[in-house]
Amino acid sequence: MRTRNALFAVVLAASLTACAAPDETPKAAQAAVQAGTVKINNGPDQNRIVPAKVDSVAALVPEKIRSTGKLTIGVGAAGAGFPPLAFTATDNKTLIGSEPDIAVAVAGVLGLEPELENTSWESLFIGLDSGKYDVGASNITVTELRKQKYDFATYRKDDLAFEAKKGAGWKVTEPKDVAGKKVAVGSGTNQEKILVEWSKQDVAAGLPAVDIKYYQTNQATYLALGSGQIDAYLGPNPTAAYHVAVAGETEIIGTYSGAGAGLQGKIALTTQKDNGLVQAYKAALDELKKSGDYAKILERWNLASEAVDAPEVNPPGLPIDGK
Repeated sequence: MRTRNALFAVVLAASLTACAAPDETPKAAQAAVQAGTVKINNGPDQNRIVPAKVDSVAALVPEKIRSTGKLTIGVGAAGAGFPPLAFTATDNKTLIGSEPDIAVAVAGVLGLEPELENTSWESLFIGLDSGKYDVGASNITVTELRKQKYDFATYRKDDLAFEAKKGAGWKVTEPKDVAGKKVAVGSGTNQEKILVEWSKQDVAAGLPAVDIKYYQTNQATYLALGSGQIDAYLGPNPTAAYHVAVAGETEIIGTYSGAGAGLQGKIALTTQKDNGLVQAYKAALDELKKSGDYAKILERWNLASEAVDAPEVNPPGLPIDGK
């Protein structure tokens, strides 16, 4: 059985950076996520939301898939996984999290039996390429490079979060809000790149630089946050949301697009390009939005702040380096 600290250490190791990349326009910080607002169920009995089939949407599924009666879902969370997105329950075998929940609900709308397969990140894409998986649901960010091979139906924003001690009494919406603050960040991450740029903007505006701190483990970061050695921690929003819900000692005081100032990152159901499935996925997500099931799924994992206004097919993605 996993311990709380073990989960957090694993989450940092995964860091979500391999999966998530970004694509919309940044907004001011979302409303703060308060500790204790959501109780996470890490057990194997999930009582997932499985909507009834919607015939008009099911009809969009190509006959080759429809005739099998099943939807094979690839999730790249082998090993430790990445709570609260995709990880194993307390029985160490049941795959749970927001990613499988969304995919299972989509399968319900399509009238197909979901078959979840937990694999490695690399094998997930090999499976998509070969047609082994009908869909990848694994915190996959839309990028322009990936769009050359895959089709995307978006369902979540890819955000970073500033996490502070509960009752911190301050919010982060722009660079000046962290001027002179001690903020921890993972070395070599996209969030470090953003925080360094914010610090430069502060200095250029005549404000103190951000005092950027680095720790070897997520556990060490949270110990520093709890003891007041740092003012905040900037990391992937799902990681922060999970910690807020489970530990009850911190709160999210601001979010920001993982793509930076010009683009809002989006996470999407991913499928082989031109296989005829992406419009069915988009329509199924539309149905989940309309019924309220989409909001319920995100809320149960403390990810309501990452809800998209409307699912999209192949929106602008993270640009190719150098272009």
